[in-house]
This record gives sequence, C-alpha cells and structure tokens, in this order.
Amino acid sequence: MEKETNQETNYPIWLDRNEYPFTSHFFDLPVGKMHYIDEGQGDPIVMIHGNPGWSFEFRNIIKELSKTNRCIAIDHIGFGLSDKPFDFDYLPSSQAKNFEIFMDSLNLNNIAMTFNDWGGPIGLSYAIKHPEIIKKLVIMNTFLWSVEDDPHYQKFSGLMGGGFGRFMIKNFNLFAHFFLPKVFGEKKNLPKHIHKHYYKHLATRKDRKGCYTFPKHIIASSKWLDSLWQQRERINSIPTTFVWGMKDIAFREKELNYWIENWKNPKVVRLEGVGHYPQEESPNDVINSLRG
Repeated sequence: MEKETNQETNYPIWLDRNEYPFTSHFFDLPVGKMHYIDEGQGDPIVMIHGNPGWSFEFRNIIKELSKTNRCIAIDHIGFGLSDKPFDFDYLPSSQAKNFEIFMDSLNLNNIAMTFNDWGGPIGLSYAIKHPEIIKKLVIMNTFLWSVEDDPHYQKFSGLMGGGFGRFMIKNFNLFAHFFLPKVFGEKKNLPKHIHKHYYKHLATRKDRKGCYTFPKHIIASSKWLDSLWQQRERINSIPTTFVWGMKDIAFREKELNYWIENWKNPKVVRLEGVGHYPQEESPNDVINSLRG
C-alpha cells in the first residue's frame, strides 16, 4: 500500500490542513527524521503525545497558545509524519532518548510541558534530568510508575501487547481504528473526519510497529518506569496541574489519586464528561492550565 501525498505540498492527502495549518519541521535522529511543529514566540510549551497519536492531537492548543508562546509538538518516531523505520526497537526508553536528543538541540528554558498516555513517562524522563529548566507541568491521563502488579494493566497489556493484539494492530490497525474511540468520554467528541487522523498515519503493516510495541511495554518496561518514579522528588515540586478526564477507562481516578498523593501542592482539574484525551475533548481547560 503506497502512501499518497499531495504533490504540491508533500503533505498526506488525508491531512486536513484547516485543522492542522502548521509548518512542518524535521529533526535528524540516528534512527530517522522526527517531525515536529514549532509555532509562535515566547516561553516554550512542549507537548508530547502517546499511542496511537501524534502532534495533530494538540492542534487546538497550538492554534491558541502560539499567539503568546512558542509551541513545540513532536511526532515520535513511528508516528504521525515522522519516519517509521522497521529496524528501530520502539521501546519507550528509546523514544525517551530520541526526545532528549531533540530537546537538548533546542536549548530551551522556562518550559511548560504537557502530555498524556506514553507522553507522560517520555516527557517526564526529560524533566527528571533537567528540572531546573521546567517551570510548569500540565499532566493529563498518564502514569510514571510500575503497574506490573495491577490486574487492570496486566490484562490490557497481556491482550493488546500479546500475540493476538500485535496481530490485530499490525494487520487491521485495531488500536487506532477500534480501541481509540472507546477511551473518549463522548463519541461525539471524535467525529469521523477527526478520527481518521489517528489511523491514517499508520498506513501500512510496517508502519504500525510502534503502535503494537507500546502496549506490551506497559508491563515489559516496568523497571524503567520504576526507575523514573523513584526520582519523582526531582520534579514533584514543580508547579503542576493535573487535567484529568474522569471517564477514561485507561487511566482512572485511582491513578489520579496516586499522583496527587505523591505530588506537592498540585492543582487538579477534574473533567467529568471527558475520557482519555482532554486535549481533544476539552482543549480550553488544557489551554487555561498552561496559561495560568
């Protein structure tokens, strides 16, 4: 299956440029080219996506906050408009190394960071190494600790990260096509013309290796996750707002409470009708938290 692009712009033909009107940039990593958005001027706001997303999910935040800030949003290798090399291992820790190389090249200060899903451990692994340049965290539905003893995650990781899940993701793009809508709080918040942007970037079987590797590593990367959690005191005094979709079936109220118990004086914004993607379902709450 060939990837069709608009010959005049070199963007994929499925990409709605009204929704995503940004200029593309590419950063050369040892494993390939990382695509990213860099819009606006001012103190930087860095946004990190999870699985199966890409920088598209932050478009509404970028449109608004690029008026006052420099907004940077990456596509992990294997996602969005970045390269998708099949010989890359796609481990979360490897994605974190890619992110660190990219961030170090920018020489940023006074950074606000926001993320959810796997963007949490990847983004916070950088913050743990460089807490002095992070001025604010806006944490959406995610985690930063080992969940290897939690049946909720054991079941999901075993199913979606095991043979059946890998087969279905590789051959049918199951994660993006069918699972993603289930983690939204309201179906109306993921209309078809938006949903397609979450699966069209994973066009071929070879393109989906990142997507089917992440679920396994909810458990398989427990040592790495635990190593990050053990260093949380390096960052848990940074001004933090939790913007949490309370209808999320992946990262629940239980995970939010665990964050709060282990953080120092965080602000908490509970979004009762929202699921896994506050940036899609309630972008104004994320914008206000990044601005405040």
